[in-house]
Amino acid sequence: MRRGVGRLAAAAVVALLAAGAVSGCGGEEPPVRGVAAELPTAAPVEEPADAPADAPSEEPAGVEAMGGRPSPSASAKPRPKPSRTSTAPLAEPKPPTETRVPPAPKPPAAGCKPSYRGTEASRSAVKKALTDAAGRTYWPTSAPDIRIPSALMKATAWQESGWQSNIYACDTGVGLMQVMPATAEWMNQRFEQSYDIDDYRDNAYLGGTYLAWLTKYIGDMYFESDYRLDASLCTAKLNSCLLNAVISAYNFGHAAVAQKGKPLDIPNPQYVYNVRELMTGCECLAF
Repeated sequence: MRRGVGRLAAAAVVALLAAGAVSGCGGEEPPVRGVAAELPTAAPVEEPADAPADAPSEEPAGVEAMGGRPSPSASAKPRPKPSRTSTAPLAEPKPPTETRVPPAPKPPAAGCKPSYRGTEASRSAVKKALTDAAGRTYWPTSAPDIRIPSALMKATAWQESGWQSNIYACDTGVGLMQVMPATAEWMNQRFEQSYDIDDYRDNAYLGGTYLAWLTKYIGDMYFESDYRLDASLCTAKLNSCLLNAVISAYNFGHAAVAQKGKPLDIPNPQYVYNVRELMTGCECLAF
C-alpha cells in the first residue's frame, strides 16, 4: 500500500516470481522486469471522519458490519450525477474529501532480505480470497458504484508478492497485498474494522479496501467522482485515467500522485506498466 522503497527478493523468491520481484507499495520506484512499451488497451473490466457507515460490505466471519445505509427521505429527490464531457483528469484538482489520510511510507532497512513465516496458502485459496475481495462493495453509502476489478486485485497481488501469502518484505510489507502494519492499523481505525494483516483473507480485504480508498480519494479530486477503473479510458499519457493513478498510488502512496493544487502525477511509470500488463497477461489469471 503506501509503501517504502522497492523490496529486494532473495534468489529463491526471484525464481518463484515469474512476473517480477516482490515490490514495495510506496517510495522510490523499485527495479521491475521489462514490459511492453505500450499499455494494454483492454482490461477486464470522505466522507467526514465521523461517518463509519461506509465500511466495506460482506464482512469476513468475526468482523461486525458497519451498519446499514441511511433510509432515503420521502421528500428528497435523487440528484442526477453531472455527466462529464471529458474523461481526462482535472488540471486543477478539487480539494480532497478525505481529511484523514494514511501514514507516509517508510524505506526498507539496508541489506535486508524478505523472510517467510507460517504456512503459505494454496493458489486456489489465494484466488478465492482475491476474488472475494474484488466482489465487495467498499463504499456502500457514499460511493456504491466503486468496484475493484478482479484482474486488478490479482495483478497487484502478483506484482507485490507473487501470490505468496506468508512473505514479509524489508519495508514491513506483509503477505499477498504487501500491506504495511501502519497502513492496516490506519484502515482498521478509519473503517472501524479488525482485519488481521497476517491472515491472507483479511490481507486481501485490506488491499482491496486501500485500492477502493484511493479510487474515491483520487476520483473525487481529479475525476469529478467518476470512479471507473476502466482501461478503455486511458490514453498514451500515463496520467490520463483513474486506473493508472490508483495503481501508481498503491505503490507510492496517495500524496505522491494527488496533491492539492497540482496536476495528477505518475511518479512510478514502470510499476504502472507492469501491473497494467499483468491485468491481461498474468499467468495468475489462469489459476
